[in-house]
Formats: sequence, structure tokens, C-alpha cells
Amino acid sequence: MSNEHVPVLLKEALTGLNIKPEGIYLDLTLGRGGHAKEILKRLSNKGRLIAFDKDLEAIKNSRIVLENISNNFTLVHSDYRYVKDELTKLGIDHLDGVLMDLGVSSPQFDDPKRGFSYRYDSALDMRMDRSEVKTAYDIINNYSLSDLTRIFRLYGEDKYSYQIAKKIVKARESKEIQTTFELVDIIKSAKPMKELAKKGHPAKQIFQALRIEVNDELNALKQALEDVIPLLNKGGRLVVISFQSLEDKITKDIFKKVTQVEGSRHNVYTLPTKEESDYLLGNKKVIVPSLEEIQLNHRAESAKMRILIRKED
Repeated sequence: MSNEHVPVLLKEALTGLNIKPEGIYLDLTLGRGGHAKEILKRLSNKGRLIAFDKDLEAIKNSRIVLENISNNFTLVHSDYRYVKDELTKLGIDHLDGVLMDLGVSSPQFDDPKRGFSYRYDSALDMRMDRSEVKTAYDIINNYSLSDLTRIFRLYGEDKYSYQIAKKIVKARESKEIQTTFELVDIIKSAKPMKELAKKGHPAKQIFQALRIEVNDELNALKQALEDVIPLLNKGGRLVVISFQSLEDKITKDIFKKVTQVEGSRHNVYTLPTKEESDYLLGNKKVIVPSLEEIQLNHRAESAKMRILIRKED
């Protein structure tokens, strides 16, 4: 079991942030501090790093890592959907850069007790913040057939969502579904042999859907993006690393929204209100890991990076 989270697209993230030594930077997904420690190394005594995480264990472990570099940081144990309120408490209303690495950190996946992985037999949990009440167990055993089908289709994009949901509802009539391996067996039983023979684990998409539902990840992402973008200073940058299509689409759509002006050539039915947006895209083509990085860290394979920049003038 590895206790070290390997930061994905690290070099590209640091380049994208274009760190100013005296700037204020926000890491909304601290994890085990892989990105945060590299940001902190580049800050002077006048610079500051604020980092969020819902996982108290991540906060505790990362504090040790960051204290070995400097004391110019503040750690916040909170869901990043509350970023605006938490920054207000700290007296911060402007930022020079924001990083969001939306992947689940390796220690979370590799800890059997957390229930994130279909490769370990454990209780159905999947909470990033273990002080929260709702778990994957609650969803699997209490959601209706229609609600299970909905989240499997929407968040897992699994074409056998209905069949899997139906099998789950049938199985729990006999007894509660308590473990990850029990759920994996049900998922496998709902899929034809041709699907089971394909590359990749047959439970991957359903486990992704459950994790998203347990942690309300997509709504939190939308809220956080909408709240931090207006806080960027001129020249400030927002870097988002996503690992699945739903996260990337939300990021892409919000970036598109703020870089286009209502009334521009993109909307001929409205009179222009201003000449151009305050923001621009830092990369027109999505940034992906190199083959070398993927070979060193297979979890980087699905990563996509998008950058938003607030214009200087």
C-alpha cells in the first residue's frame, strides 16, 4: 500500500499557474500535498497558500509535509463548495491562482477501509469526509430502482444501468448489500459475457457513479468554479485537472461561459454590452499527460487539464 499520492500533470500545473512568489494561491484539493508543496516552495515569505480538503486525514498528513517547507500556508477542513464563505472568514477576497485536481488521491483508493475501490472487499462507504452521514451502503440499500438507474446512467454512463439497478433491488429483498465485493458480484451478474470479457473492470463505472453521488461532487464542482473565478486578480489563473468526462464538461462549459460575452458574435440576437470578456482560455486544446507520465503513473491516463486566465487589462 502506498501512502504517497503522485501528483498528476505537476509540471504542467505549475506552468499553468505561473506562480508569483508574493501571490496568494489556493489549492482546493489538497490530498496528500503533492501539488501544494510544490506551490509552497515557489512562494516567498510574503506569499501565501490556502488549501482545502474534506478528508481530515489528508489535512493531518499534508500539514507535516508542508511544515517542512514553510509556515506560509493555511489548511481548511471543508468541502470546496464552501470556498467563498471560508475565504471570507480568512479575510481573503482576491487570488493569484487556484488549482483543482479532481482525482481521488491514491491513499483513499488504496485504503480498503474507505470503500472506494472494487479491488478490495470492504464496507460500502466512499465518503471523502467521514463526518458526513450518507454512504454508498445507504444508496445501494435505500434508493429506488428509478433513482439507482438515474445515477448509474448520469454519473457512471453505464449502458447496463437499468439491469444493474434491477439486480440490486432484487438482491436486497433477501438481505442487505453490505460490502464492495457483494456489489461487484451483482454488477457482474447483470452484464453479458461479452461485456465481462472487455478490458477494464466491469464495476468501474458504477463505483464512480456511487462516489459522485455520495460526495455530491458535480454540484460542488459547479459551485466552487463559479465562486472562485470572480476572485482571480488580473493575470490570475485557474487550473483544473479532471479525470472523467462529466467533470471535464462542467469545467469546459463554465470556462466557455465566462470567456464569451453576451452580445458578441456568438449571440447575434443581443446588443453588445462590452467589447470582450475579462477572461481567456489558457489552452485551446486540452492538456493531457505524456506517455512517459502514464507509464510511471497509470492513474494519470484519463487526466485532462484546462486553464482559465483573467486578463491583465
